[in-house]
Amino acid sequence: MKAAVLRHPKTPLVIEDVAIGKPGPREVLVRTAAVGVCHTDLHFLDGAYPHRMPAILGHEAAGVVEQVGAEVRTVKPGDHVITCLSAYCGHCEHCLTGHLSLCAEPDTRRRQGEEPRLMASHGKTMHQFLNLSAFAEQMLIHEHALVAIRRDMPLDRAALIGCAVTTGMGAVIHTAKVQPGETVAVIGCGGIGLATVNSAAIAGAGRIIAIDRVPAKLELARKFGATDVIDAGNVNVLEAVRTLVEGGVHHAFEAIGLKETTEQAFAMLRRGGTATVIGMIAPGVKIELYGSDFLGEKRIQGSAMGSNRFPVDMPRMVDFYMAGRLRLDELIAQRLPLERINDAFDELRRGELARSVIMFD
Repeated sequence: MKAAVLRHPKTPLVIEDVAIGKPGPREVLVRTAAVGVCHTDLHFLDGAYPHRMPAILGHEAAGVVEQVGAEVRTVKPGDHVITCLSAYCGHCEHCLTGHLSLCAEPDTRRRQGEEPRLMASHGKTMHQFLNLSAFAEQMLIHEHALVAIRRDMPLDRAALIGCAVTTGMGAVIHTAKVQPGETVAVIGCGGIGLATVNSAAIAGAGRIIAIDRVPAKLELARKFGATDVIDAGNVNVLEAVRTLVEGGVHHAFEAIGLKETTEQAFAMLRRGGTATVIGMIAPGVKIELYGSDFLGEKRIQGSAMGSNRFPVDMPRMVDFYMAGRLRLDELIAQRLPLERINDAFDELRRGELARSVIMFD
């Protein structure tokens, strides 16, 4: 099969022929239809986060089941599916208490000594990325890394639910538990930030403030439900937020992954407010906060893939889209073939578009 391979950090992906195995017990072979190009992939591509090489990146995907292995109970050949990087074992403490996104058990991967799922030329191992490796014509994954969806859902839009939408909506609904009428600020209006804005609107937030440096993204945020926008390149963000909402907001979501914006998210809270960090902050970066702010019962927390229960959440998100409540059409700025994947990452670095989607035949 054709796949986009990362051999060294900070180098372009290379389109290569890669061998893929047969489904073993609990495994599913999926024909990839569409994959979103996400900042998570870029963090590994640019070397901010380490990973074994060579590897096939990609994790925000949708496709069609081709084959299933023994003991697979959740899907069958022909099913349309969305994948999720937060594969779960189903029996650890996190899974048994309903926190599937925190599962770190190795059960969803092949064990040492077993034939790898992916193989490079000359019989060398090709490392699988986040249980998926979606920048390829096929994916061989555990059945707990995907969920079946209704067949009338367009697969290019469904792919976005695999990461951006699950992360943004989950952060609002599950992690922060935004209540109707509460005030929300979202820092960063890329794919995840826009999904967060949209989800805050669905949750009934009374005021939704979108913050970014790109005017076009702020205009897009208005379509996704933002009641107010702040151009971070032209004003003092904290003063602008406090002008709009006296005392600060109930919830601030950081959707970029930077020290400065994380500290801003905490600083713009009202007494008793909560800052939720969605962005991937680089390893080794420390966040500085004023200790006296905690006397006002302000909180800061992380959100791992939106604290999702994706087998339940994703089909519901599909229904939201089909009912016209979840905005996915506007998230897709361009659709590109696999051969242009490096163009998609160049665009992601510029930060001017919401989402690029790689399409397969």
